[in-house]
Amino acid sequence: MQALTLAQARIVIDAALAAARRQGFKAMAVVVVDAAAQVVTSAREDGASALRLDIALGKAAAGVGMGVNTRVLAQRAKDLPAFFGAIASAAQQKFVPQTGAVLITAADGTVLGAAGASGGSGDEDEQICIAGIAAAGLTHA
Repeated sequence: MQALTLAQARIVIDAALAAARRQGFKAMAVVVVDAAAQVVTSAREDGASALRLDIALGKAAAGVGMGVNTRVLAQRAKDLPAFFGAIASAAQQKFVPQTGAVLITAADGTVLGAAGASGGSGDEDEQICIAGIAAAGLTHA
């Protein structure tokens, strides 16, 4: 089985933050997790507020935990708020079902991990994750 490497995760982070700078987004934090939602690497830009890494991790872990990008989870959370509140309180990992994390997949669709970001709008967070994943030569869901 293919695994996400530290070298690949670092490229994702660096490219995601570079994309944020090119677009003029606010200071960001980005986290890359593996298929077990464990942190591979993370970075918080100067000026990013204190909770940005926690939020980015919660998004990435939620995506891996539920097997979908967090854009999908955000809509599901609107439709089933009690259920998603229960997951957030029962989960052993952080769980933030908001737009801004994207699954990293193998060619066969197997989930290798996720990239999560926080600092901009959900759309901006998602956009830089996709840019980072592409720069690392990886695919996303």
